[in-house]
Amino acid sequence: MAAATDAAHFPAPSLPEVAFLGRSNVGKSSVINTLVETKLARTSSTPGRTRSINFFEVRWPGRPRPEVIFADLPGYGYAKLSREISAEWPKFIEPYLNDRPTLALCLALVDVNVPPQDSDRQLLDFLNASGRDFLLIATKSDRLSNNQLRNALKSLTEAYPTAPVIAFSAKTRAGRDEVWNKIRESTAEFSGAASQS
Repeated sequence: MAAATDAAHFPAPSLPEVAFLGRSNVGKSSVINTLVETKLARTSSTPGRTRSINFFEVRWPGRPRPEVIFADLPGYGYAKLSREISAEWPKFIEPYLNDRPTLALCLALVDVNVPPQDSDRQLLDFLNASGRDFLLIATKSDRLSNNQLRNALKSLTEAYPTAPVIAFSAKTRAGRDEVWNKIRESTAEFSGAASQS
């Protein structure tokens, strides 16, 4: 739909939007593609490929009009690019997260195989401060045994007590339905609130 590296390039606010955020290589594109069951977002093994906010219209099956917009944001935390991308945040990422009137839900992705990171905590603190509704998606959960996954989810919950956590796997599709339920709930609430205002 659009790729924006400046607030002036954002599409006109219309439908409720869901933002995908996380460190480089956390699997944002894979999560988006698993949710929509098609290769919508490009995946890359090179961290930091997404440099703009990419907006995608999503339609429910059998409905002609889009119902929600997915916004894929640039990754952070990859040493080679982090300074460059950090410098970009105030220009278009912060204005999007703080001021976007149609942003209904933020999905903060963390790799469940990696201990909690400072950069993830900073993102969650930022989302808390901005008052945005958000959900923590623990990606790549298929790489852990049930016991390891339980322990990893427990440390995530302890590290980020304000965030509801869903374990997700693009490979096994675990967590897909729960994430969709939350997206539908948030976008329905958002549409209801918007029609009342």
